[in-house]
Amino acid sequence: MLWSRRAVILGALALAACGFSPVYGPGGTGGKLFGKIRAADPRTPDDFAFIGRIAERLGPEADAGFLLDYQLRIAVVPQAITPDEVTTRYALNGSADFELTETATGRVVVRGQVSSFTSYSTTGTTIATMSAEQDAHERLARMLADQVVTRLLAVEPDAIP
Repeated sequence: MLWSRRAVILGALALAACGFSPVYGPGGTGGKLFGKIRAADPRTPDDFAFIGRIAERLGPEADAGFLLDYQLRIAVVPQAITPDEVTTRYALNGSADFELTETATGRVVVRGQVSSFTSYSTTGTTIATMSAEQDAHERLARMLADQVVTRLLAVEPDAIP
């Protein structure tokens, strides 16, 4: 028990020494970005799911001081093919390039790329397959949005006015 307390105290001191600060703490990145990001207009259903998740995580745009520009790329890849050459499972491989720009100055705060994947089965009825495909697209867009938010929150608080 004594060792675990010492480990916690030493860990906290090490984090404090390296400049660690809570994202949602006073002056943290989360507070500086919450409600201040306007995402570029959606063009596809995947974009709508992506932007919706960004708004869930960072709040609806109230006073947009930043513009989030993004580009989603999603590829459908056959994953399981029977000996009769019937595809029974598809993988969706996706990536999102993003750039957060301060609207007042045009300064790029952060840019990057994230990627993820998901899959769906085609062994059910046509309606079930279409529903599974739509759900997989939405899941992938939301996963990409979560990764983008994580990257945005990891920006050093001093880089955000």
